[in-house]
Amino acid sequence: MNTEAQLARYQRLIALSRDLASTLDLDILLGRIVDAAAELTAAEAASILLHDSRSGKLRFQAATSFDPRLRGFEVPVDKSVAGWILNTGQPARIANAQSDERHFAQIGQAIGSPTHTLLGVPLRAHHKIIGVLEAINKHQGEFTPDDQEILMTLGAHAAIAIENSRLFQQFDLIAEFVHELRTPLAALQTAAHLLNHPDVNAAKRTQLAVSIQTEIARLAELSTNFLDLARLESGRSQLTLETYNLTALLEECAALIRLDAERQSLSCKVSLPAAPVSLSGDRAKIKQAVLNLLNNAVKYNRPGGSITLELEVEPNIVCITVTDTGIGIPQKYIHQLTNKFFRVPGSEKHAQGTGLGLSIVKRITEAHGGHLEVESREGTGTRFTIHLPR
Repeated sequence: MNTEAQLARYQRLIALSRDLASTLDLDILLGRIVDAAAELTAAEAASILLHDSRSGKLRFQAATSFDPRLRGFEVPVDKSVAGWILNTGQPARIANAQSDERHFAQIGQAIGSPTHTLLGVPLRAHHKIIGVLEAINKHQGEFTPDDQEILMTLGAHAAIAIENSRLFQQFDLIAEFVHELRTPLAALQTAAHLLNHPDVNAAKRTQLAVSIQTEIARLAELSTNFLDLARLESGRSQLTLETYNLTALLEECAALIRLDAERQSLSCKVSLPAAPVSLSGDRAKIKQAVLNLLNNAVKYNRPGGSITLELEVEPNIVCITVTDTGIGIPQKYIHQLTNKFFRVPGSEKHAQGTGLGLSIVKRITEAHGGHLEVESREGTGTRFTIHLPR
């Protein structure tokens, strides 16, 4: 490569590095990094694998033309080029990946794009390696030492940006969580103080005991939801991929919610295809998302109302819909529903909540390559639909 072309490429690297520093959203950041890697090395594709220091596992996290279902795909540290880079801290430039004994071919097989030439570099931040950045299949010829040098430079910028994004998300979420803890803790403190007062009669003590149980349950729910969301946002909660019967899963969800619905004099209707519907994804997380929607439909409904669970199957997508005849949501709040800790003003009069359930549903849905749709009319009811690719 001549000097002029080399200079132009480094100028482009500087511009791309500035772009990386402009976002703290981890998903957007990872997408920009792999796009930059493919562009700067003239490669067909690029990918990022991040190392989970707690479990010791290396996981596929992002790629150009990313199939969301591959997020969290585990790559063996002891039997892959990425694992070799992680362990040695050295870059790897391979002219024929298929003949390299370190090559792990399963990802290429899963996405239908086998690897021929490969260039990988460590992502090093604050004296530790947090993952591996790979460029795959050079458009012409083999990857060069110049390609390796520029990918190493990009990787250094990318690693710092990833760590900054993770720290920001961690501290931002913790700050919100601590803020939300103050309300139930204040209620518990007040109840404990009153219980020690000599003038409190037996009836009042019983009432205070119920209040304490309610706030403890709220803290437990808040803690569980917070941990679920923190794992989803950090990328540590990975999808366990399997092919499962979606119809059977929805029948399980309906059975689990039916007793709570009956306690509030709600009818629970289920409309599912007669034949089994197979879907690929994380069964447990999809079940969690559907149950979150059904629980909301119970909590914010009216006595004598109804809940409907439906499944619509199209050639390329499935639509899971939960409809209630409850209090509804004012239109001005619809776009905020999936924000962390957001609760519609006035909803606390109807039911306690953490404001995290819909954030979790959205994250799970998007991790499967789908999207969440909300329709509501105040005073009439609400309809949530999870759209998932087949």
